[in-house]
Amino acid sequence: MPDVWLDRFGRRLHVSIDGNTLDRRVCFALRLIERVSGGRGLHEHGVEGGRAQMRRLPKLMDPESPKVVRVDETEFDGPRGMVRARVYVPPGVQGDAPALVYFHGGGGVVGDLDTHDAPCRVLCREADCAVVSIDYGLAPECPFPAGLEDCLAAFRWVRDNPDAVGGDGRVAVGGDSMGANLAAAVSLATRDEGGPCFQLLIYPITDPAAQTASRSSLARGFLLDADTITWFTRTYLRDAARDDPRVAVLRAPSHAGVAPAHVATAGFDPLRDEGHAYADALERAGVTVTRRCFAEQVHGFIHMTGAVPSAAAALRELGTALGEGFARA
Repeated sequence: MPDVWLDRFGRRLHVSIDGNTLDRRVCFALRLIERVSGGRGLHEHGVEGGRAQMRRLPKLMDPESPKVVRVDETEFDGPRGMVRARVYVPPGVQGDAPALVYFHGGGGVVGDLDTHDAPCRVLCREADCAVVSIDYGLAPECPFPAGLEDCLAAFRWVRDNPDAVGGDGRVAVGGDSMGANLAAAVSLATRDEGGPCFQLLIYPITDPAAQTASRSSLARGFLLDADTITWFTRTYLRDAARDDPRVAVLRAPSHAGVAPAHVATAGFDPLRDEGHAYADALERAGVTVTRRCFAEQVHGFIHMTGAVPSAAAALRELGTALGEGFARA
């Protein structure tokens, strides 16, 4: 979108909240997504409709798929049967790279290997690591804790079988949104058994019952809205307690001993403040933490990289942070 076109929209593309100013191209992208979705929130489409909408977003905003040297489809034994995984191997690597076990976002209800194909490719190239993207079970078919159990099995499989993914033994976990929640939960659950060497948490949900300022000020109009969060939480957790520390990772009794983390948030994300709170909790527990708030972005910016240059730069920066995490491991 040329700047001269954006200039014609003038003030309609100028949005400032909580001291942050939204990237004009993100604002335009939100208008486009609203038009395509018929002005309906994801929750209003139902489970199958919501999944279809989630699959549509990358087609609108993702770039042409970045090239990697190899993409393999595989599977491993999970707690309820075989779990699919997709392995990305970067150029120039032959069994001597660290591995990132990646859990996609989508509230535990939507999202799949294809919706997160492009971000996984970028992380693979930028961090020069293998990426193992996991097709964990989704609610309502597989409500909590089924998805978490799949993710725990995935991490243990990669950790115990590095040759299966071309890894060198260093294994990190990461994800976006609910995927970041799952990565944090895996890190907590495995810290006493040779857990991950690093965790990459991209705009994580850390407390389903949170009542933060950002959840209030950004409740509508920025892709992830309050009603969709409520729908995700109700569908994913069903009858489970909202304060169960396996999902409310911010409420875990202790965060000591978990893997070093990079916590990324977005200025126009209702989950922003709980992401900051989680980074604070890790630091108080003595965990090495780096953090970055992309003030001009919204939740889901990793899916806008084909349309928004600043989102593309942010995703590349996350890949650099991952690579630095591996280097310190």
